[in-house]
Amino acid sequence: MAAPKKGRRPAGGQGRPGRSLALILIAMVALTGGMFLAHQPTPRLGIDLAGGTSITLEAKAEPGQESAINKTNMDTAVQIMERRVNGLGVSEAEVQTQGKSNIIVNIPKGTNSAQARQQVGTTAKLYFRPVLTVAQGAPTPEPSASSSDKASPSASPSSSASDKASSPSTKPSASATTQGRAVTGALKADSTPTPKASDTPKADGTPTPSAEEQAAAAKLQKRFEALDCSTKAGRSKAAQGTKATDTVVACDQDGSAKYVLGPAEVDGTDVNSAKAAINQQSGAWIVQMEFTGGGAKKFQKTTGKLAQQQSPQNQFAIALDGEVVSAPSVKEALSANAEISGSFTQQSAEDLANVLSYGALPLSFQEQSVTTVTAALGGEQLKAGLIAGAIGLALVVIYLVAYYRGLALIALLSLLVSGILTYTIMSLLGPAIGFALNLPAVCGAIVAIGITADSFIVYFERIRDEIREGRTLRPAVERAWPRARRTILVSDFVSFLAAAVLFVVTVGKVQGFAFTLGLTTLLDVVVVFLFTKPVMTLMARKKFFASGHPWSGLDPKRLGAKPPLRRSRRVNAPTDPKEA
Repeated sequence: MAAPKKGRRPAGGQGRPGRSLALILIAMVALTGGMFLAHQPTPRLGIDLAGGTSITLEAKAEPGQESAINKTNMDTAVQIMERRVNGLGVSEAEVQTQGKSNIIVNIPKGTNSAQARQQVGTTAKLYFRPVLTVAQGAPTPEPSASSSDKASPSASPSSSASDKASSPSTKPSASATTQGRAVTGALKADSTPTPKASDTPKADGTPTPSAEEQAAAAKLQKRFEALDCSTKAGRSKAAQGTKATDTVVACDQDGSAKYVLGPAEVDGTDVNSAKAAINQQSGAWIVQMEFTGGGAKKFQKTTGKLAQQQSPQNQFAIALDGEVVSAPSVKEALSANAEISGSFTQQSAEDLANVLSYGALPLSFQEQSVTTVTAALGGEQLKAGLIAGAIGLALVVIYLVAYYRGLALIALLSLLVSGILTYTIMSLLGPAIGFALNLPAVCGAIVAIGITADSFIVYFERIRDEIREGRTLRPAVERAWPRARRTILVSDFVSFLAAAVLFVVTVGKVQGFAFTLGLTTLLDVVVVFLFTKPVMTLMARKKFFASGHPWSGLDPKRLGAKPPLRRSRRVNAPTDPKEA
């Protein structure tokens, strides 16, 4: 018989269990530390556990426009409502479609439900507004130079502040998008309210604004300088209470820029259609717009005036619910058909096209029902679920102790590690992705106890089979692992696949069950590979287990093995060269 090559680990080698245990210990410490650093020591609770308000909205279409209620438009409406609710500081709110024409909005406790109902129940407001000035999203610092350096609503763009203006990075052909990013400039003279005919003109013929108009312009300038678009609260505050006829301040979607916008000259309902397309000449993504008859006239008049201005006064802002989603610049008058080009990706072009299309949709939403969910009801259900889970866990522990005896200690330690990992990850997923623990998710975690215990049982039974065949404990632990590993991986794969399919085909709270089940299934593989197997390898070196103590769960006599063990093995399998 040929001797094995020097330096090669024999089949079923015992490896280095200390490394695996150190790795999972580091992971547990890191996750626990991250949980406290994120100030999230407990998982976020869903509406059924924390309480809150559930709003059901039904989509309504104008007569003859019933086809507007479709999946694409409903999904766009969900995105807009999510942004509205998130603007109130409620990141864990749930907004989802139900059927073909209903939208369910679940808002956890702690939010002004009346304000939330107003936000999600109104139709999206889309306006095309001229850009008067644009600056970085952070508050404007107080100037240290003379007052002439400070932009005012009546200042002209030739002031010193205009020296800071920079052209957009993307130069338009007919019209091109700059996406309204961090450009500075002075307010244009026509940013003030329209002067009355009775006002005394200046030397250059320009009417002098009244005292009330100057005060309003100064107030607007002060609000613009103080506006902080880098925070969610600042963006939400800027978007509230805007009217089509007002000169307003606004933020872009990512908070990198803030604007002063003139009164709306084109309404979202003036857009007949919008779609993302590829420019055949340049190969770049563009957004094509088509206006209605009346909208084309208004858009032509607006772009004709903007084309005569300098940047940034040659831009118009596409503002949805008071927030700038794009700020293209114009070089020539445009009419019924126009396109927005620039640094678009396919996704950003499709997003802008959806925004433009939704603003033109004859869709409104009617409130069907408002239900207040109390935390007491969810707390009682959670208590009942936890009691059921505790009873199930106790039965599992009793079975493990009665049947596996000493091996039950390894199983319980593995369950404890799995529980710690599950808890810390769920806590961290709250601020990370907005995961909220609801009752179905708790049920998924309880079901995972059985999945995890099943993996231990598979491995323990493989070890006991090896001992029955005549091997001692240490080789039995290593020889049982490859077969047990295959079985565990196949079983967990089936469970994870079922959870993934359930997550994809369902909505709402059932997704919480599927998500938790999939997460705990993945953690089961991690725990078995990095904790259970290494601990079993270390325990096999201890006399209590290695000698087959009656309370170890590995007693050869109780398992039916015939002594002498090695001789019995050679008789049963004489063809195995490694046992010869």
